[in-house]
Amino acid sequence: MLKLTGKQKNYLRGLGHHLKPLIQIGKDGLAADFIENLDAELERHELIKVKVLENAPEDKKSLAASIEKTTGSAIVQIIGKIVLVYRPSKEEPKIDLT
Repeated sequence: MLKLTGKQKNYLRGLGHHLKPLIQIGKDGLAADFIENLDAELERHELIKVKVLENAPEDKKSLAASIEKTTGSAIVQIIGKIVLVYRPSKEEPKIDLT
């Protein structure tokens, strides 16, 4: 699991403000294909928004914790039904947090 400082989270929130949700969590929850898709999107974009739909099997906080654990990412922010997720790319990191 990735740990971020308050300043890093603040910076990432600013970058993520104008992003649109790329992935949705629905009635299937965190199925294997969802995690695969999420991993690919995190590798490509590093910072993405995930929308939790009304019919999701768990609440957004427990889903966010599961995402964090299974993908090795960090939850930057949860607002309403949107979860902002960050994980640096293994190949070519684009976002500099130093």
